[in-house]
Amino acid sequence: QVQLVESAGGSVQAGGSSRLSCVAVAYIDLLSCMGWFLQAPGKEREEVADIDNDANTRDADSVEGRFTISQDKAKKTTYLKMDMLKPTETAMYFCAATPWCSGTSASAFRFWGEGTQGTVSS
Repeated sequence: QVQLVESAGGSVQAGGSSRLSCVAVAYIDLLSCMGWFLQAPGKEREEVADIDNDANTRDADSVEGRFTISQDKAKKTTYLKMDMLKPTETAMYFCAATPWCSGTSASAFRFWGEGTQGTVSS
């Protein structure tokens, strides 16, 4: 059974930085695609970035140049470094995994963490 455990989120001021981590309690080699999603209040869950086993990454246009996804396979951990955060990025952040990277919608990912709250104050 795959379990994804996100680090605790936190609060930062607009323009600040934060880093989230996600530990996969599973055979991560079987999960070729790891992603991060955010879900703002009243909105749908949307992908911000994903990474495959070859370290190829995809970023949403809205976070391009500000968010960076990375992975430490030895630690079975995927990271999301977020810079220049905006108040509109106050949201629940979710780690997700699936056997291979295909679509960027939430439905394309099979396994999910419980989510962690991130707050960006103006």
